[in-house]
Amino acid sequence: MNYIDAFDAPVRNTGQIKLYGPEAFEGMRKVGRLAGAALDMLVPFIKPGVTTDDIDRAVYEFGLDNGALPATLGYRGYRHSCCTSINHVVCHGIPSDRTLREGDIVNVDVTYILDGWHGDTNRMYYVGDVPRKAARLCEVTYESMMRGIAAVKPGASLGDIGAAIQEYAESERCSVVREFCGHGVGLVFHDMPNILHYGRRGEGAKLKQGMIFTIEPMINLGKPGVKILADGWTAVTRDRSLSAQFEHSIGVTADGCEIFTKSPAGLDLPPYA
Repeated sequence: MNYIDAFDAPVRNTGQIKLYGPEAFEGMRKVGRLAGAALDMLVPFIKPGVTTDDIDRAVYEFGLDNGALPATLGYRGYRHSCCTSINHVVCHGIPSDRTLREGDIVNVDVTYILDGWHGDTNRMYYVGDVPRKAARLCEVTYESMMRGIAAVKPGASLGDIGAAIQEYAESERCSVVREFCGHGVGLVFHDMPNILHYGRRGEGAKLKQGMIFTIEPMINLGKPGVKILADGWTAVTRDRSLSAQFEHSIGVTADGCEIFTKSPAGLDLPPYA
């Protein structure tokens, strides 16, 4: 894998890993804080009776009120400002008139563009009181993500991230989705490298200071298999088991990493009391 100074690279996916400087990190802090604040805004909003279209509208209006555009709106023909994935939907659930019901778990995935920078993050929400198995899955998924993030430092490998996630999730009798991965992010929405959420320690490209990417494991309560529905976007578990996901955008620093999309209000893991 080749590395390139982001200042010298075109604003597109060139197949190289871009290395960003301090100005980029500041841009990512601003957009990441905004994306995290949008997910905070939804905490009191998401409850039984709300539709996923309502959520989408709230995300759109929050972005515009703060000078940002949703990156997904118009992306490859997608018509919405976020993704809303309920229960056995793994990712890329499309907002609709579907009403949230007591006991549902729902993931909301938001990416804003602010001053050219992309802040990509998602979070799980409980709709009222949820079954213990659903809450436990969300807890395992969040911890899996955080263990992957803890593995990030210069000199580590991409395989170290995936192994940390896989080892923990499987030790908790859950499974890791293979079909989707994290990705480089910054001035480009989806860039190199791909961040697998499974793997072997020591394998893959080495991490270097200045890399910016997402870590966003999808963890299933049942088997890892998924399928895409006829709409071309929505991914669901093949066995209809529950699925959960959390995502942060991070940057590799001199001695570890910085999380750009943490909740400004400290509401990173449900229940958000």
